Amino acid sequence: MPARSLFATRLYEARIDNQRLLAELARSIRIFATDDDAGKRWSREKRYAGYTSYASLNDLPRRDPAFEDLRKLLARHAAEFAGEVAFDLARKPKLDSIWVNLLKPGGHHAGHIHPHSIISGTLYVEAPKGSGAIRFEDPRLGQMMAAPVRREDAPDDLRPFVAVEPEPGLLLMWESWLRHEVLPGTAKADRLSISFNFA
Repeated sequence: MPARSLFATRLYEARIDNQRLLAELARSIRIFATDDDAGKRWSREKRYAGYTSYASLNDLPRRDPAFEDLRKLLARHAAEFAGEVAFDLARKPKLDSIWVNLLKPGGHHAGHIHPHSIISGTLYVEAPKGSGAIRFEDPRLGQMMAAPVRREDAPDDLRPFVAVEPEPGLLLMWESWLRHEVLPGTAKADRLSISFNFA
């Protein structure tokens, strides 16, 4: 009998081709990065290479019509992803938090998870060539003990790490327990993205 896969980890990928929406979101991110003093202060204190509204603005869909349009779009994708991973939910996933990121060249994020949520994700709004990839870690990594190194041609579902290169309009969603990080990039311009959690 052939081997079968167990305990799969799914990564949802979609393309957002609405150029008007992406342009409006990019404009808003740059305005927030200029006007949000609390976010700028938090970013400096935490040594974030750029700006994030993670700890400052918690009302983006009420604050900005483009983010309300995005909320509706993300809700449809989250419902589809929840179905793909066979979540047995009493209601559709609900957007719990959403924040913007303006990452300067060379900036990165250390490995982390998103507690208290079920689906997390990122939409890349502007991603110049060479923007740092997002890298996902096999959640079993700490249990592998003496596992051999995988061959270079191993498929993604057998690798201990899988990196995805950001592109404008790329939407990624994953289960919130999946550890991930943003690798330093070589781009010369800022990378704009929007991250979110569903509960």
